[in-house]
Amino acid sequence: MSPSSSNPPSNGVSATTSRLVGGTERASTAIRVEDVSKTFDTAAVLHDLSLDVRAGELLGLLGPSGSGKTTLLRIIAGLDAPDRGRILFGGDDATGLPVQERAVGFVFQHYALFKHMSVADNIAYGLNARRRAERPAKAEIKRRVGDLLDLIRLSGFGDRYPSQLSGGQRQRVALARALAVEPRVLLLDEPFGALDAQVRKDLRRWLREIHDRTGQTTIFVTHDQDEALELSDRVAVLDRGRLEQVGTPDEVQENPVSATVLKFLGDSVEVEAIAEGGRVLVRGRETPVAAPAGIIGPVKLYVRPWQLQLVELDAAHLSGVVRSSYRSQGRQRIEVEEAGGQILAVEDFDGVRYAPGHPVGLRINGGYVFG
Repeated sequence: MSPSSSNPPSNGVSATTSRLVGGTERASTAIRVEDVSKTFDTAAVLHDLSLDVRAGELLGLLGPSGSGKTTLLRIIAGLDAPDRGRILFGGDDATGLPVQERAVGFVFQHYALFKHMSVADNIAYGLNARRRAERPAKAEIKRRVGDLLDLIRLSGFGDRYPSQLSGGQRQRVALARALAVEPRVLLLDEPFGALDAQVRKDLRRWLREIHDRTGQTTIFVTHDQDEALELSDRVAVLDRGRLEQVGTPDEVQENPVSATVLKFLGDSVEVEAIAEGGRVLVRGRETPVAAPAGIIGPVKLYVRPWQLQLVELDAAHLSGVVRSSYRSQGRQRIEVEEAGGQILAVEDFDGVRYAPGHPVGLRINGGYVFG
C-alpha cells in the first residue's frame, strides 16, 4: 500500500526496525480473545465475543459508538478485566496478568505526552521507568530513541517539547513511545480522532508504512469506515457488543454477512422485493440478485448507490424524479425521490446533468438479501 524503506533487507524489515520492535529477532505474538463478556453496572458491553488476531497483522476494530470496541481493547491491554472469558497471548493465558506484565504498547486519541518532558524523554519514558535490572544502558536508550526519531521522521526534534509540535507530530511521538518498549502488541484507540481531516489522511498512510516496515502486531479502534478499510489487513465489525463479521476490507465490503455490517460500511437503500425460486424480483421485474436458499416471499433488498443505473422508464425496476445532482470525489451523485418519498442515491458516470424534477428510471444491477 505505502512504499517500503529504501534498500530493505531480504525479509522486508529494516535492521533498525528489527531492533526496535522485534522483527526477525523476536516474532510478534498473536492474540486470542475467547468468549469474553463484560458488563458495566447493568449494561452489557461485550457478549461472549471471540476473535483471533494474527501475528504481524494490522486489525481494525470498527463499529458505531457503544459497540464495545474500546472496552475490548482495554481488556486486551489489561486495563479492564472481563467478567467471563480469557485473553491469550501466543497461547499463554494472560487474563490475570496486570498491564505492566503484558508488554503492550498503547496509543490514545489525545496523545497523553508529558508536557514537562522533551520529545526524547517522552519516547524514553517507558525504558527509564523499568526496574534497574531490566533497564537498558543509557547509551542503548539514547540509540533507540534516535532510531525511533528517524522512524517517525522527527530527527532533530528530540530536544523540543510537546507544546512546540503540531497535533500530527505529537501523535507520532506517542507512537514512538509505545514502540520503544518493544511491545508484543500495539494497541491504538482512535489514534487520529483529534486531528483534522488532511492530517488524519496523511497519518493513515504513514502508519501503514510504519506497519509494513515493522511487522508489528497492531490492533486499532476506529468508527471511521474509510480509515479502517484503508489501513487494515482485516477488519472486525462490532455492534452492540457482538462481533458481526471479520475479514479483509474487500470481504466485508463485497460480502457483508448482515444488514448491520452493510449499512455501517456505506450508503445503501432498502427496496421492497419478493424472493421467488432463488430469484429476487422488484415490482415483478427480475434483478441479478440471488435469494438466499430457503427464502421465499417479501424481503428487503439492500442496494448500494453504484448498484443503481439510470435507464429508460420501460427498462427500470424503480422510478422517481431527480431531487438534486452534484459532484462528489470525481463522480456525479444523483438523489432520486420515489413517489412514496424514499430518497435513492445513485452514483452515475455518464456525465449527464439532470435538473431537479426530471423523471428517471433506475435499474438494479446488484444488491444484498439476508436470510
